[in-house]
Amino acid sequence: MAATPIKPLMLLAIAFLASVCVSSRSDQENPFIFKSNRFQTLYENENGHIRLLQKFDKRSKIFENLQNYRLLEYKSKPHTLFLPQYTDADFILVVLSGKATLTVLKSNDRNSFNLERGDAIKLPAGTIAYLANRDDNEDLRVLDLAIPVNKPGQLQSFLLSGTQNQPSLLSGFSKNILEAAFNTNYEEIEKVLLEQQEQEPQHRRSLKDRRQEINEENVIVKVSREQIEELSKNAKSSSKKSVSSESGPFNLRSRNPIYSNKFGKFFEITPEKNQQLQDLDIFVNSVDIKEGSLLLPNYNSRAIVIVTVTEGKGDFELVGQRNENQGKENDKEEEQEEETSKQVQLYRAKLSPGDVFVIPAGHPVAINASSDLNLIGFGINAENNERNFLAGEEDNVISQVERPVKELAFPGSSHEVDRLLKNQKQSYFANAQPLQRE
Repeated sequence: MAATPIKPLMLLAIAFLASVCVSSRSDQENPFIFKSNRFQTLYENENGHIRLLQKFDKRSKIFENLQNYRLLEYKSKPHTLFLPQYTDADFILVVLSGKATLTVLKSNDRNSFNLERGDAIKLPAGTIAYLANRDDNEDLRVLDLAIPVNKPGQLQSFLLSGTQNQPSLLSGFSKNILEAAFNTNYEEIEKVLLEQQEQEPQHRRSLKDRRQEINEENVIVKVSREQIEELSKNAKSSSKKSVSSESGPFNLRSRNPIYSNKFGKFFEITPEKNQQLQDLDIFVNSVDIKEGSLLLPNYNSRAIVIVTVTEGKGDFELVGQRNENQGKENDKEEEQEEETSKQVQLYRAKLSPGDVFVIPAGHPVAINASSDLNLIGFGINAENNERNFLAGEEDNVISQVERPVKELAFPGSSHEVDRLLKNQKQSYFANAQPLQRE
């Protein structure tokens, strides 16, 4: 009877330390992996693209708590600009590569920030902003976690200047309202802010042609070096020493990693350290795993972590329960589901740049790097979250089990359990190749 409460711990230990009697699922059947082809292209032209990942809760019922979170990826070539717009969602923006100038508009103010790899910032819903790639050679890649404020899981963007695919938000008003608002006739408003219909002199026609070109390019346009310099000359840079900015950018690597050794580094900014993240109850982390190294098995107590592979390749293994790959359309009776979901299931997948995987709370995971691997993660329900490691010399939760309970919980004696746990001399990250013994 005394061993019954320890059963979950036994399952976790057996799944990761012994890998006995646990079947695995391929990428196709794995609900926790979202391959890069699951992004939908919202805008694309020769200057870049904006892509939106499919809804998390469409893959599995276990992601129902993520139905109001969406992931977007922005990419643009050097000397390009995302035209001004705002969205009905809070954003956490992270620069994956390249150099950017982000300009944020308020009713009586304007702030510009020069951003580089690892910089992050929160953009509140309804904030008008525009983003320029100020680098001469490197593409700009940006990742956004979006939390819509109107309709769960659905984003709506509004452009100040219209395109062929989406008109300007101003064009939605009636002529009378526009004339009263701008205190001028509608023809002037249409010519300056909306679109030109009358024949123009030659010097004005070039602007009209440029306007048509912008329409064809959607929301990403080419800009000159001089325009880039003008946008970035008064911009502030993120602080490399502080992560507590209330409105400005902060860098994920501004402080020492929370876990580090020769096999990898784990950087993390939590809500306790940053007011912007506290408002959304989210943490952001950046993880580097060296080629041939392993992030040791661990799980989060409360947080659901959305992870994007930014560089490198590898494999991940996640321990869950069976039938977690069922989507909403495959709902079954609660009683039958509870009966079949008590079995431990190993889910594994190959990781490549652009892939996304989700780690639900309480689900142990291990990540193996076949080349130098970099991951960016957003943790939902970050407050009071604890990360528990199941292997390693330090912070190993299994080593905290008392001797009498070890005798009851595991097949081996407490002495044998302790000796096994002490075999691993590394903590958090380790060599992915197991030690060969005679």
